Amino acid sequence: MRRVLLLLVSAFSVVSLSAQALELKPFTASYTADWKQLPISGTAERSLERLPDNRWQLNFEAAMLVASLTEVSTFRLENSSFLPLTYRFNRGGLGKSKKVEQDFDWTEKQVIGSDRGDSVRLPLNRGMQDKSTYQLELQFDVAAGKQSMSYQVVNGDEIETYDFRVLGPERVRTQAGLIDAIKVERVRDPTKSNRKTVLWFAKDWDYLLVRLHQVETDGKEYQIMLKDGQVDGKTVKGQKE
Repeated sequence: MRRVLLLLVSAFSVVSLSAQALELKPFTASYTADWKQLPISGTAERSLERLPDNRWQLNFEAAMLVASLTEVSTFRLENSSFLPLTYRFNRGGLGKSKKVEQDFDWTEKQVIGSDRGDSVRLPLNRGMQDKSTYQLELQFDVAAGKQSMSYQVVNGDEIETYDFRVLGPERVRTQAGLIDAIKVERVRDPTKSNRKTVLWFAKDWDYLLVRLHQVETDGKEYQIMLKDGQVDGKTVKGQKE
């Protein structure tokens, strides 16, 4: 179950971007999550809001059974680059909690924080992202028409490389209707991991995430689907079947 919650975080830590103007727009979105092997489902809410001083805040809350988690990331958009400022993650339930705090000091060029109580201090270079903002860049790049992408992500006390590639257009059936999307997959070294992650971004709704499908190393499958949402005050609506 802990992996399911982390999957929800990864899936919903994405905001909407305009392919033409490359500008962030406030949004709210709700999702349903189902996994093949268990007759249970989860829900999640995600929102993006503008803060003073050219800052943004991305909020996420998920709940399932007796488990819950929250994730909050603040960042600044500067010359089409995402600069993370703070990252907070809290997970409770399932017999094991987790708390992560990260502060991105662009003056001193370092990341300072803690992970499960252990202190973290890493050198900070432009282009590095937290576990939310790298997905902002992913949508930014998909909207811009890129076919392959690579990101440096702060994960615990390490900096990891996340690679993606575009597979092409595909229509997705959601509770909001049929939505034309761009299909993207996470690229992993098959000698190190056989996990599979595929994401779909809505072409006509500023590349909002509408679906995610993941297969774990043990064969378990998870699917996350858009339930409803609003982008810049407009309700997301797909085509009727």
